[in-house]
Amino acid sequence: MAVGLGPLPDFYPVAGLQIGVAKAGIKKPGRRDLVVLALAEGAQVAGVFTRNQFCAAPVLVTRRHLAAAAPRYLLINTGNANAGNGARGMTDAQACCEALAELTGESAQSVLPFSTGVIGEPLPVDRIRAGLPEALANLSDNGWTEAAQGIMTTDTLPKGESRQIELDGKTVTISGISKGAGMIRPNMATMLGFIATDANIDGSVLQSLVSELGEASFNRITIDGDTSTNDCCMLIATGQSQAPAITADSPHLPALREALRDVFMTLAHAIVRDGEGATKFITIRVEQAGSQQEALDVAYTIAHSPLVKTALFASDPNWGRILAAVGRAGVPDLALEAIEIDLGEVPLVRQGGRADGYTEALGKQVMAETEITIRISLGRGPVTETVWTCDLSHDYVTINAEYRT
Repeated sequence: MAVGLGPLPDFYPVAGLQIGVAKAGIKKPGRRDLVVLALAEGAQVAGVFTRNQFCAAPVLVTRRHLAAAAPRYLLINTGNANAGNGARGMTDAQACCEALAELTGESAQSVLPFSTGVIGEPLPVDRIRAGLPEALANLSDNGWTEAAQGIMTTDTLPKGESRQIELDGKTVTISGISKGAGMIRPNMATMLGFIATDANIDGSVLQSLVSELGEASFNRITIDGDTSTNDCCMLIATGQSQAPAITADSPHLPALREALRDVFMTLAHAIVRDGEGATKFITIRVEQAGSQQEALDVAYTIAHSPLVKTALFASDPNWGRILAAVGRAGVPDLALEAIEIDLGEVPLVRQGGRADGYTEALGKQVMAETEITIRISLGRGPVTETVWTCDLSHDYVTINAEYRT
């Protein structure tokens, strides 16, 4: 039921990166569930990770390995999150890294593990170990489509984006995939996101880019307000392009940043469009806030309101639910007469009450659309923030009630 989410693009291969996918039977037989990304020597990886204090073992191991060695492989499994497993989870994540290292001749610290799926169940290490030879045998430059499928859980469609830009007459490629449909209110990134480029990017700039772009995209989406234990967003730079090196003062950095931003945004929005049970894609734009925090407080209070989300699903212009959410967002000393609320192009609230000229018919017309913008102007300052979310349908409850069956 994904909203406006089309098929995967034709992916451009990223020089210096190969992808292999296997069917390891981690949760269900016969589906792609194990992905290996092999990086050329000299490639760099930067990431942002969940702030959930029960973060999964692979998150902890990946952060540790990133600090210790140059990454050569990313190992991703779906079907099991390896979260909530205590010391065993750490041992199992490390064992998977060691298994891949043995097959490739690299050190275990050069392997970064990632997992997604059910929390609290032991990782089937033997199945992952048995699936690795197939994944390695399938390594190719053109494995993005299979990888996008191989990291899905409750996603109904795979998610990806790919583009090329010219820097100083040389081609730079950016390709990426993401997954996520529920347990989504990232507090760093998304459930899983992997973006790769063949640009030659300075390491400190790479970390700055993934932090900045993750904040503006994946950290501005929410399905249900739940931050996962496994959230990771990784930016890979292989350095294989012939374009000039990107440093903090490079004249080509703005163009590369903008291209990366477009990819990050597309992948983040795809998660909302494929939210569990979603039938509508909602943009919540808060303007004239006094600070970023109060703008986000208002936006997320609306985005997380079950009453607002169910009204959106029903195409019911019950605008009082939006007004009530703004009022309880915790912004101090709101001047109610200064607040404006619009539903699409239709004014809802002016000077503390219903806008002149508003009719139920106008509101219902907007609510019937599949893509809706809710705009709130607080009249307090210069800050604008945007959050993207979806409606709350019967299917969301069904999907999550039956998730483990």
